[in-house]
Amino acid sequence: MAIDRGTFENLIPSHFISFTFPNPHSTKPTLNYYGDLLRIAVLDSPVQTSDPPQIAAMLVPKDREDDWIFSTKAGHVQLLFSSPGISRLILVGNLPRGADYFPVSYSRPILDYTKYRTALEESLTPLLLALSPKTYFINGRVTEIPFVTYEDNVICSVSVVKCAGSCVGEMLVEDVEKEYVDESEKFHTREFRRRLRFKRMPNLVQTEIRIVPVQTPNSVVRIGETIFQPATGCLVHPYLPPMVASLSLIASYLEKCVYSGSRPRVLCVGIGGGALLTFLQIHFGFEVFGVESDEMVVKVAKRYFGLVESELLRIFVGDGIDVIKKFARRGINSDMGSTGNGDLETDQNVNVYDEVDSKFDIIMVDLDCSDAMSGPGAPPLDFVQNSILLAAKTALNMLGIIVINVIPLSKSFYESLICELRKVFLELYEINVGNGENYVLIATVSPIIFVSDDLENSILKKLKLARLGQYMECIRRI
Repeated sequence: MAIDRGTFENLIPSHFISFTFPNPHSTKPTLNYYGDLLRIAVLDSPVQTSDPPQIAAMLVPKDREDDWIFSTKAGHVQLLFSSPGISRLILVGNLPRGADYFPVSYSRPILDYTKYRTALEESLTPLLLALSPKTYFINGRVTEIPFVTYEDNVICSVSVVKCAGSCVGEMLVEDVEKEYVDESEKFHTREFRRRLRFKRMPNLVQTEIRIVPVQTPNSVVRIGETIFQPATGCLVHPYLPPMVASLSLIASYLEKCVYSGSRPRVLCVGIGGGALLTFLQIHFGFEVFGVESDEMVVKVAKRYFGLVESELLRIFVGDGIDVIKKFARRGINSDMGSTGNGDLETDQNVNVYDEVDSKFDIIMVDLDCSDAMSGPGAPPLDFVQNSILLAAKTALNMLGIIVINVIPLSKSFYESLICELRKVFLELYEINVGNGENYVLIATVSPIIFVSDDLENSILKKLKLARLGQYMECIRRI
């Protein structure tokens, strides 16, 4: 496609364009890590703040050109957000092989191609300068365009299935082998994981679980060659263990429920792969209800992530916020002695609603924003409304809590969420997950007495058995 020479002269918020360009660095085919044609993608930040503007480039890792992180505008936006202060980010990589190329696999290069990468970066300088806005050359300056590097701990990966849902759009299940470094012990470990990602927000992992090989003794385990099955007895997604650790705040109340024969009830809004629901039911024996907006997500969770429905673990499809409102109205009717279903009569999940004849002890909210242009964030802005939070409070028992996974869109968003929660709930607690991204907020309906050293409390015993003690110690009142 022909591109006008003036296309890149000005910064235009969120402007995105991609095109092909001949590889300016020629070498022997055996040493050429990138093809003869390159994909060039240029994105301007939604918010322009720096003057003069900051321009940066990134080489797409070899063999990851089909990854939505690098091949879509949504992924490009999130890469830009991960580099604060960048006004325009230019991606350079091989041409994607297209949607029909499946399964997609990746293996981290064994050979060191630093020299080739450095030479390619140098040869790209004239192109990058040509793609820079006029304001970049204020006072006649000519500055090299810096290259930023994408790094993660994925050693290899292979796509398991790609499908589409009515609400979330395209999604991908993939098996990965990841490397972890224990800073205290100075050793490397590897683990096999299964992940769920959405194309609309490809850099955000929706669900991650540990997988174990189904193999015969002495067989070699390799991603893409070995059959794996989900290991549902542990939580590996960073913010899920802190969410479960929040149970310690009402451990005494939950223990009384168990001894009285009243099984604690949990409502999980947003299920992803169902790892949290499965853990709560298996590890604690709670009665768990899950709400998911997209039926295809539920199907994927059951087939690939080990989610199994039972009498104590029920899933129904619907908008999470609407479901909270409906349970709140049912709670009000229950308090008034009414058994009417009202607008539930026409709901496809009416049978499930009928079975929930009392309020919840815990509501866990794991909903993310669906707009990549705003950056990764949770919960969605629709949730941060007084009417929704009041509905959640009404759906809880007097000693209940609401637990929310939070990825702050900004400092002001986080402060606003805390402010809204304070208007509705009595006490507020926070856990810093420690990954530089997530926080867990816990709000209580009534005052609580936090006892973390009750040696006889079965809930606390199970929390510590699950190695969640470090997160229990990090809970602080705010």
